[in-house]
Amino acid sequence: MNIYDTPEKYGIISRALHWAMAALLLWQFLGAAAHLLLSDTAIEGFLFGRHKALGFLLFLLFFVRVAWALINAAKRPPSLSLAAKAGHIALYALLLAVPALALARQYGSGRSFDWFGISVFSGFEGNEIDWMVNIGNSFHSWAGWLLAALIAGHIIMVFVHKKASDQVDVLPRMWR
Repeated sequence: MNIYDTPEKYGIISRALHWAMAALLLWQFLGAAAHLLLSDTAIEGFLFGRHKALGFLLFLLFFVRVAWALINAAKRPPSLSLAAKAGHIALYALLLAVPALALARQYGSGRSFDWFGISVFSGFEGNEIDWMVNIGNSFHSWAGWLLAALIAGHIIMVFVHKKASDQVDVLPRMWR
């Protein structure tokens, strides 16, 4: 088991980051759906109760993942097409934007943010910072559901590549 990526497949660290983020994102989307459809229920409380904490963890993992990708840039499996490269860039952009929008809204509201007991930023007295609250309110949810749609497309394309005889099966790159 190689920790570094190779042109044939991703190393153990890239795969661990990928699948850890996939699991956290699944939890986030289930929680968001419960918040939307099952408001004020035990299911919503269970799934959505750690939405901010897990979102911040995803935000941190994004930076770890980008740093690791840069370390492995010359060794990674190549993109299969311009569309695949564009799709991955869009995924990464949303993985950054969604939690950044939530953090902007949180800060702009004047409320503090603690992550598992660690103060990320303090709250403040006085008026909200309207543009920060408004941008978070306007785009966080929308961008999150767009991210979910892109992830669904990402998964579908993995199976398209696996099933089509003229395509490269990309699943082994990230699976084993």
